[in-house]
Amino acid sequence: MAKDAYADFMAQAYAMELEATERYAQFAEQLDTHNNREVAELFRKLSKIEVLHAKRILEEMGWPSLPALPVAFAWEDAEAPETAPPDSLHYLMQPYHALQLALQGELRAQQHFEAIVAGKAPKKVRAAAAEMAEEEREHVRLIKEWLARVPQPAADWDRDPDPPRNTG
Repeated sequence: MAKDAYADFMAQAYAMELEATERYAQFAEQLDTHNNREVAELFRKLSKIEVLHAKRILEEMGWPSLPALPVAFAWEDAEAPETAPPDSLHYLMQPYHALQLALQGELRAQQHFEAIVAGKAPKKVRAAAAEMAEEEREHVRLIKEWLARVPQPAADWDRDPDPPRNTG
């Protein structure tokens, strides 16, 4: 990391939260388009949760907005650890599926921060990563509780008796 490893780490953490916020909001819009209001609302709620995390980072750092990311900044994959892939959305998905996507993202974020804790980053960065890993563990626990309350879909959940047709 660059000169101020802690600021670089916090900028990356903020970017991660922001990407998750934006992806969940995109999913909500797409599901609204398909009249899947229940799952759209769940994605809106997940997006709002991520917004709160991002705001907390800005407040803690005293930043009015995200500073420029360091040149070496890049995710290991195409997406940030907490962000669900854009192709993971299905227009007939149910709350169970949305929560599974969120669970996988929270688990990836937890592992991301745990890897930093186990690495050779400066002590202040590892301490912040440990705190964020603990927050992600709490999110995993909450999502698992939500999952226990929603019905698991039938095997044919994605069967559409009137599928969309391309007339163009």
